[in-house]
Amino acid sequence: MKLILMGTNDFVVPIFDALRERHEIVSVFTRAPKPVGRKHILTPSPVHVWAANHNIPVHHKIREYENAGADFVVVISYGVIIPDDILARGNFINIHPSDLPKYRGPSPIRTAIKNGDNMSAVCLMKMTHECDAGDIYMRREFDIDLDDTNKTVENRVAQISIQMLDDFFTNPDKYKPTPQIGTPTYTKKFTGADEIIDWKKSPVEIHNLVRSLGAGRTKINGVDVKILKTEIENGELKILEIQPAGKKPMDWRSFTNGLHCAEIKFGE
Repeated sequence: MKLILMGTNDFVVPIFDALRERHEIVSVFTRAPKPVGRKHILTPSPVHVWAANHNIPVHHKIREYENAGADFVVVISYGVIIPDDILARGNFINIHPSDLPKYRGPSPIRTAIKNGDNMSAVCLMKMTHECDAGDIYMRREFDIDLDDTNKTVENRVAQISIQMLDDFFTNPDKYKPTPQIGTPTYTKKFTGADEIIDWKKSPVEIHNLVRSLGAGRTKINGVDVKILKTEIENGELKILEIQPAGKKPMDWRSFTNGLHCAEIKFGE
């Protein structure tokens, strides 16, 4: 198969690498480099770096799209709206990590974890102008464990996606697209404000916030901190790793030792 690949995030890289081993990659489309860090260093996306390392032509503007004889265009976590006139010029398929029509939009994995879901699915679908609304070729369920994080689920989704694409490209005519069934729900792009911990929430809800977003922000004894890792033990929240403002991450015991036996006050 001749393929054009469109994606941006790092979890896409192992999927694209597996496709490169099995198929001819015509070109790659990804988001343009963006400023990163305090020094705002212009940094290419993980997919851009991967494509450049394999001497695959990279494009940042969707209007540069040319089919170039590609059999399919594979889109995964691209983050760019593809105009209708371009969708009409190729066989665009999309991997979306949710049980569609549930969790359409930019953050299906984080939303599933934050909501405490214990299962989800990966859908391979035909792309349409409406976000994540295309007919589905294939669907594979997977479990979400209580201590899964966004990263561990992304790794699981990547492996499932590789197998699904292998099955699909072995015999594309075997898979007939079927409409999505049910009422759609939508996700949003999370920001720093979503990381703020509400200590009125249950231990499990706080644990879900931390493991889904990668950090929970709060004050402890007047110190701004990020809670980086937690677990649930006997129904209670146990903090494992924490990062005070301006310091490196540390374990919970090291942090509390620095409080010199003071009473611990969360959110203050």
